[in-house]
Amino acid sequence: MRTLLLMIVLAAAGPAGARAPEQGLGDAASARSLLGAGPWARIVRIENSNPSGFFSRGSYPKVVYGLVFEMSGILWFYTDTDGTQSLSLTRGTVGRDERDPGPLFLGVEKGFRAWSWVDESRVPRGPSGRPPNACFIESVAEAVRRAAVGTRVLSPELLSYYVDTPHGRVGHTVLIYDSGSGLVAVDGESAGRPVRIPAGLGADLRAISAFLRGGPVSAVRTLPIFCERRPGARGDQWAALPAPPLPQG
Repeated sequence: MRTLLLMIVLAAAGPAGARAPEQGLGDAASARSLLGAGPWARIVRIENSNPSGFFSRGSYPKVVYGLVFEMSGILWFYTDTDGTQSLSLTRGTVGRDERDPGPLFLGVEKGFRAWSWVDESRVPRGPSGRPPNACFIESVAEAVRRAAVGTRVLSPELLSYYVDTPHGRVGHTVLIYDSGSGLVAVDGESAGRPVRIPAGLGADLRAISAFLRGGPVSAVRTLPIFCERRPGARGDQWAALPAPPLPQG
């Protein structure tokens, strides 16, 4: 029996609103730029037969641009509509999933019927704005950046906490790591300023999340940050990040 990993680990406080397809392409390119050269990452174009609208319950536009990337042993999927969610359904199948992610897109939205990788010649270049709903990716980027400049980043993890609202469960992701002198959290949406976690909270993730949010949370999850090193990969910044064993299951 395969382990189902398809779950939203990031949702913004509300929908991103109507955005032009080319804006989605720019946001996906900005998200890839945040990740840097370490992980495998490609921009995808998807045609959606169930677009959002007055007569539809769909969440995505007719044409969707997203970023597919590998981290911590599985593939992930980012869009500016609702952030980042896991894409792979099983562990240990990254190579296969990279070659043909089409069936996996149907787990995100049944209306996703056709897809193609975006040619690099179409990917926007140069400076661009901060992509929306990208706190998951921003947290990964913070870990990479801090390790690259020599900051002591031990056992980096993504901490995602969730809050139930009248419109459903929404979440936010931050980076947490051991600085050698205590636990530190960094929220990419708060100018990347490190926040020291009170030692009295120990390893209670719910208490830590409530401290960071400033109020109670409904659920929490953590994910160790590491990326598979591959022959010929550009850059070595990911080598500075510990690679803990994959969780069982």
